[in-house]
Parts: sequence; C-alpha cells; structure tokens
Amino acid sequence: MRVSRGIELCESLSVLAQYESLNFLEVLMPKLRFNHMELTFPKGELEKVRDPIREFYGEVFEMESLDVPILGQIGLLLRTDPETSQFILLTEQRKHLSSPGFDHLGFLYETREEVDTLREKCAKWQEKDPRVQIKDYEDIVNGDMTVRAFYVRYLLPIWFDIQTAEYANGTAPEKTWRYQ
Repeated sequence: MRVSRGIELCESLSVLAQYESLNFLEVLMPKLRFNHMELTFPKGELEKVRDPIREFYGEVFEMESLDVPILGQIGLLLRTDPETSQFILLTEQRKHLSSPGFDHLGFLYETREEVDTLREKCAKWQEKDPRVQIKDYEDIVNGDMTVRAFYVRYLLPIWFDIQTAEYANGTAPEKTWRYQ
C-alpha cells in the first residue's frame, strides 16, 4: 500500500512538472539548501563545555550530539535528524570564531506556540545557568507577514534566531520546506 502511494505521488508530481514545464526535480526541492555549519572554539575550550552543550541543545532543540573524530581531534556534532541532513559541527582551532555582535543562525519553526515553548525552555535553563543569554523581540509585522522571534546563545560563539513566520490568509509563499 505504501509503495503504491509513493508511485502515485511520483506520477502526480511528474504530470504536474510536465504541466508546469518544469524539471521533475525542481518540483521536489529547491536548488540550494543548507546542511551544516562549523563553529570553532579556542584550543582546549570545547572539552570544558562539551557536556552542558549536549544537555542544552539536546533538551531545548532536540538535537542529538555525537562525538566525531575529525582533523586529529574529537569534534561535537549536533544533528537535527537521524540522517544528519542538518547539523552544527563544533571543533577547536588555533584561529577560532569570535562573534561579539548578534551574528546568528536562524531556526524556523511552524508555529508561534513552538517558538513560545522554546522560549520558556530557554528561560528555565537560564534560571539554573546564567550563561544562557536571551534577547526578546516584539512581533515584527511587515505587511501580511508577522514574525515571532527571540535570540538565544549558550556556550557557542553565535546566537540562534528562533522564529516563525505567520501569513495573512492567502499570502503565504507558494514553496515551503517540509521535513518528511
């Protein structure tokens, strides 16, 4: 049953692609997507914060952490899915990242409720560890789109922009990412 549904979906997409005069793969995915980011620490620093990083990013963002041998050291890989299609790799380097501003990586969630729940989780962590930094924003309204967001930083050299985009009826983009 599952295979036949997959075949039906592929046939439907193929027909749609022909109708729209598009390449079949263009219907399935955009040409570019990000799969990882490497963040570097000064030599000896990652080992000092490896366990709290595992705990925070695991509990708050449900990232699985893996110790990975890379370039003569044991890096820490934080992945969002079992296929490791999206991950952050943490390593130590003599020349390491320093970001004193609000340089950030954005995490996009589906709903306002998810963003608010993550904000609450970060606040609970901040109560027990003041190294958790949070920057709150008022909703950003831009025409028919409203962005709900906050920034958080914990032990990594950059901030994370946790957000969702809400659209007025009928104004959402035609293409969106879906993890299936």
